[in-house]
Amino acid sequence: MVNKQKILIVDDDNNIAELISLYLVKECFETKICNDGETAINTFDSFNPNLVLLDLMLPGIDGYQVCREIRTRSQVPIIMLSAKGEVFDKVLGLEMGADDYMEKPFDSKELVARVKAVLRRYKPQAQETQASDDKVVRYPDLEINMTNYSVTYMGERVDMPPKELELLYFLAASPNHVFTREQLLDQIWGYEYIGDTRTVDVHIKRLREKLSDHEKWRLATIWGIGYKFEVQQ
Repeated sequence: MVNKQKILIVDDDNNIAELISLYLVKECFETKICNDGETAINTFDSFNPNLVLLDLMLPGIDGYQVCREIRTRSQVPIIMLSAKGEVFDKVLGLEMGADDYMEKPFDSKELVARVKAVLRRYKPQAQETQASDDKVVRYPDLEINMTNYSVTYMGERVDMPPKELELLYFLAASPNHVFTREQLLDQIWGYEYIGDTRTVDVHIKRLREKLSDHEKWRLATIWGIGYKFEVQQ
């Protein structure tokens, strides 16, 4: 019997949480509902979810704080849910370590599609087989391994959420190739992303905070177009 993937649903509106759960159970996911941030944090370790659907507006500990706390112990994918539609809220959520952001009200089919898309791209290290060269890119002082989802910089392991790692790998696998923000959204997120290309900018910003420019390579901005992984010839 195949183990079901587990989704932790964190929303203070139990009617919405139950509805989300119904959609996901129909798709053969196992779900657990928490209605506040403190319960979600306490439940996370025991439930060990494959993905977290996290509402921002929670009583007591809000969604941003819950996301920050989860990120101190796990890189499990997080999709934030909120009625807020301001760019600031999206950016802040992504900067906290969320992998995606959905605005309420949302279509049930889109929610399920996004959950599946994020899960397809997240592969915990424990489930990976031995690395193969075609899933590893190496540059001086940098190794990006998609087989076990790891990044090594200056000899040290660098923790980063799946989307950051996938974006870095995609750019580094095509050195000096310029990609538009729209191309990067399509390649990394894998579906029609409802939002704006600021999502890519946020992820690039977070990557630069973790990987400072090297004398042999850097993440370069091509103003008005997009980004490239620039390598010295």
